[in-house]
Amino acid sequence: MSNILGSRRVRLPAVIVAAVLGLAGCGDDITNNNAGPATFTPLDIGVTNATLQTALDAAVAVGTAGNGGLGLPMWATVVDRHGVVVAVAHSGTGVGDQWLGSRAISAQKANTANDFSLDGLALSSANLWAPTQPGGSLWGLQESNPVDVSVVYGGDFDSYGTESDFMVGKKPGGINVFGGGLALYDANGALVGAVGLSGDTSCADHNIAWRVRDGLTLNFAAGLGVDGDQTDDIIYDLADDGNGHLVSASGFGHPICGFGEDGHDMATELPLQ
Repeated sequence: MSNILGSRRVRLPAVIVAAVLGLAGCGDDITNNNAGPATFTPLDIGVTNATLQTALDAAVAVGTAGNGGLGLPMWATVVDRHGVVVAVAHSGTGVGDQWLGSRAISAQKANTANDFSLDGLALSSANLWAPTQPGGSLWGLQESNPVDVSVVYGGDFDSYGTESDFMVGKKPGGINVFGGGLALYDANGALVGAVGLSGDTSCADHNIAWRVRDGLTLNFAAGLGVDGDQTDDIIYDLADDGNGHLVSASGFGHPICGFGEDGHDMATELPLQ
């Protein structure tokens, strides 16, 4: 296979030719033929696709009056303490009703909250916004654990958000540093995994994640966080330092998103057990 560029004939390498021919034959196939990495048996943390779906639907049903944001359909992902995906769900009727990119982001957020929380310290992905800005103490953290794309994007497109989602039983990894990821704590105060929400503004994602965690009854994180109430709730304490830079008084602040989300103190509306 060759290409004529002016008077010069350019011969393409065989591997490129094969790739082009392969793409040309894809047609309307919506299955990513990726066997993916080895699978893992998720730890039993009491969350299934059905229980996650129920909690997600109830959280989204509150609407913008209770969550703020744009009222868009959502993705939710739960990982166990090992970072293995336990369940993935979406609130819209089909896969394309939610932002497609938010499926991977929901997994990132769950992984982040799981990776940077402990039995004695609950950090939401929202709490990491300020320290990961340029000059912050955790600047660069968001680049430290890249998403494994071979885990996220394989399998049948139409199965995404169901019990057969390709991510279930795998470790997607990834770091995300805005609202929507919360660690999950059982009734003994033990960290058992995390939940990630994505699909709306990052502030609404956080509020909906808070309601989903409450619906899963894995919200026993009281006294473990970094905000004024010692929770992992989102903190709106950014102020201009006079030089055009936003500075967080607590060191763990998050920007206001501007769609009424900051009018909801989730730690007050849904008290931690």
